[in-house]
Amino acid sequence: MYRVAVFVGSTRPTSSNLKLAKALEKLAAGKLQFQYIKIDNLPFYDDALWNDPPAEVMRLKREIAAADAVLFVTPEYNRSIPGILKNAIDWPSRPFGESVWTDKPGAIAGATGGVSGTAAAQAHLRSILPVVGVALMGRPEIYFQSRPGAIDDDHHITDERLSTNLNIWVERFTDWIGMFTKPQQAVEEIERKTA
Repeated sequence: MYRVAVFVGSTRPTSSNLKLAKALEKLAAGKLQFQYIKIDNLPFYDDALWNDPPAEVMRLKREIAAADAVLFVTPEYNRSIPGILKNAIDWPSRPFGESVWTDKPGAIAGATGGVSGTAAAQAHLRSILPVVGVALMGRPEIYFQSRPGAIDDDHHITDERLSTNLNIWVERFTDWIGMFTKPQQAVEEIERKTA
């Protein structure tokens, strides 16, 4: 199973993006293990803080480094990504030469009530993430228009066609990660045998 560090760009407990992430996690059970990364307690990026790096920044870098892949699930704010998400991307890319994003396989998804399904925000992420080193999956893409009842209280997708498409996305993302790394349980088994 692959470990995926999940970045949800909205901190609201009732966020449609958190619901989408939880639904993807349910579909990926047995293939991907999601770890939701806390980003709302990071200071604003300030290069001077590297003299004595904040503990939360170092925790963030460790969690990304330990993951096999990263997933960004973003809302769209004024045709872009939330500032909190950009801040969480900037910190782990520094200091220069010490980015933990380098060659980390990643993917993007997003949910909104609007018909564009976070297309503009995702386009911005697609221009940012390769620059910091993320090996970004190009397709399939998820532009999820959240509607009442589309995801139930147990995080099941209620629309059969949508569920099929998201299952395909999970399979492709799993394959994408496999191009860069071995599943953690295989790594742990090798480590046990050689210990």
